[in-house]
Amino acid sequence: MTVTSPFSGLRGRLKAQAPLAARTWFRTGGPAEWLFVPQDKGDLAQALQQCPAAMPLTVLGACSNLIIRDGGLPGLTIRLAGGFASIEQDRDGLIVGAAALDSSVAETAARAGMTGFEFLATIPGSIGGAVRMNAGAYGGDIASILDWVEILTRNGTCERLPAAALSMGYRHATLPEGAVVIRVRLQAHGQEAAEHIQERIQSMRASREASQPLRARTGGSTFRNPEGAKAWELIDAAGCRGLRHGDAQISEKHCNFMLNLGQANSTELEELGEMVRERVQAHSGISLHWEIKRLGLPLPSSSSPT
Repeated sequence: MTVTSPFSGLRGRLKAQAPLAARTWFRTGGPAEWLFVPQDKGDLAQALQQCPAAMPLTVLGACSNLIIRDGGLPGLTIRLAGGFASIEQDRDGLIVGAAALDSSVAETAARAGMTGFEFLATIPGSIGGAVRMNAGAYGGDIASILDWVEILTRNGTCERLPAAALSMGYRHATLPEGAVVIRVRLQAHGQEAAEHIQERIQSMRASREASQPLRARTGGSTFRNPEGAKAWELIDAAGCRGLRHGDAQISEKHCNFMLNLGQANSTELEELGEMVRERVQAHSGISLHWEIKRLGLPLPSSSSPT
């Protein structure tokens, strides 16, 4: 059946019912109704201008901290690549495209002798997503280095916002509804010998490798740390280490990580997370909040994932 596109004249790649599971770290989830990979900022602006106001809009990065539900993503899904992954030195900072990998930014900063970026080497994802959730680790976060962010609004207008306008908090930043982050400026804390910065990066990476199931199908930290507590300790105390639901499992190595053991679907992963939340609530009285983003539609109850 031929699907009529609501878009025209775009230079990037536009595909209907595009599979997404292989793009996610969990390797689960349904298709995008429309998946668009823009060629450049002008191409993206044109797509946003043509996007009907009622059409849902989703922006995907590295898909590392994400569950796409089995019914897929309705409306327009945008994935930035190519020129959106540029990293340029700008005096005492870096201007970075939203599709640039966090680890690549950390390495570029280290080579330039810029400090303050080291924590990014341990965060699997891209800068656009890191800004949206104020990603952080090992005592650093995006809020501590963000100077400004450039966005395209839902109507395709380009705006530059200072970091202060984002009201950044723990794993949170406030951006205009429907805004697409396209690039940011990150400010170094100072200068230091490149080899010393690399030593810190390697130490952080070794610590992460030792404590987290990095070589599994996972999505990073499942829940945010509650005020004054650690999510993994609450999950462990509630008896959830190794808890399994279908082919979804709470990691034995780090119990704030969920795993796809091979044949799990997104429904099982999300249900497992809710089981953990219920058990932690019953055991400690503390309500855990998801850190992993869960997007899209569930399958109709009469359907089952393939």
